[in-house]
Amino acid sequence: MAELVGNLLVAQSGGPTSVINASVAGVVTEAGKHEFIEEIYGGMNGILGILNEDLIDLNDEQRRAIEGLRYTPAAALGTCRYKIDFKKKPEKAAKDMDRLFQVFEAHNIRYFFYIGGNDSQDTSHKVHEEAVKRGYEMRVIGVPKTIDNDLPHTDHCPGYGSVIKYNCTTVMEVGIDVGSMATDDGSCCIIEVMGRSAGWIAAGTVLAKRGDPANPPHIILLPEIPFDEDKFVAKVKDVVDAYKYCVVVVGEGVKYPNGEEIGADKTRLDAFGHPVLAGAAEKLKQIVQGRLNTKTRTVLLGYAQRAAAHFASLTDSNNAFAVGEAAVRAAVEGKSGYMVKIVRNVGANGQIQWGTDLQPLQDIANVEHFLPRDWISEDGFMPNQKFVDYAQPLIEGEVRPPMEHGLPKYVSLLKNRVEKKLPPRA
Repeated sequence: MAELVGNLLVAQSGGPTSVINASVAGVVTEAGKHEFIEEIYGGMNGILGILNEDLIDLNDEQRRAIEGLRYTPAAALGTCRYKIDFKKKPEKAAKDMDRLFQVFEAHNIRYFFYIGGNDSQDTSHKVHEEAVKRGYEMRVIGVPKTIDNDLPHTDHCPGYGSVIKYNCTTVMEVGIDVGSMATDDGSCCIIEVMGRSAGWIAAGTVLAKRGDPANPPHIILLPEIPFDEDKFVAKVKDVVDAYKYCVVVVGEGVKYPNGEEIGADKTRLDAFGHPVLAGAAEKLKQIVQGRLNTKTRTVLLGYAQRAAAHFASLTDSNNAFAVGEAAVRAAVEGKSGYMVKIVRNVGANGQIQWGTDLQPLQDIANVEHFLPRDWISEDGFMPNQKFVDYAQPLIEGEVRPPMEHGLPKYVSLLKNRVEKKLPPRA
């Protein structure tokens, strides 16, 4: 394969994670090893920033700052939830694609890496296909990211191990607190975590039980299992009778049998037209207090669960860096139209070795991977040992950021803008 000389562009999209910047560090670190990759640019705020020709020069960043991305949370390049939608908005999508390639050509972008989840991989796929259609030589590789862990074909998604590590710890600590105050009157605490369609995040908190049924969480409600109010209330009562308290973890997307989310606020829609989810725990609180007259409190982990870089999983961080490196190597070798996936290799002694491979983007785009039913208990209230065996290795090891005055010392990029060459976007 002939060397392709030109510039590289990397961008981030969707909800941030505590390790998403490690993938940027992987891309930049590997790109610096190849002389025919001339400039390394970052697209500010994902595809939206690229449309606005808002690029920064990552070659201007100090090596220390790039290394510091490995332990710094949020999206260092900024992010967006912008979708190029040929189905619903074909004319606008066509204009967006024209503009994208004007930016690519103006800045001689020959390598494009988009770090994100389902919609981001769909965007990468569209850009790859458009490059082929236009005869524009460019190599496009998707880099996986999502705390939801719902991308298919990869063992797991960078960001997932860290979010469940943090959530498990929070469930343990809150459970100890609630249990210490439990009396014969009984109490219930409901902890809401992210996960609109898939229950991977909620399921991950089962690791907090550490094998003892008495340890919280006592009930985990997953979007994959239709919510049955009567069975739920009966289960809460049984747990309170047994332990004087009950800790429930609920995925924000838990649904009634008719498919309606119990926490949906239909008066507000997100960027993709979905009702905003902000009330599953509160709805469950109303049910428990109304039917059992049991003192109930709620905890919403919100952004904290995806931003907790101070307690990220080292396994997760290392894999996030590795997929960034692998993306550049694949592109340099002439590959395009693929997403890097993580592969789990188990040795004869049971020790896990993590590797990477490639999967065509057309197999990934807009496909959601759900929790298998045989990884969930028969009554639907708890993941089983199959899930535990899968998830436990993902939370191993700790990322230790440098500290300053008792707090983590995170890095900020200089973000020197690349000079614009095009008229403003219409």
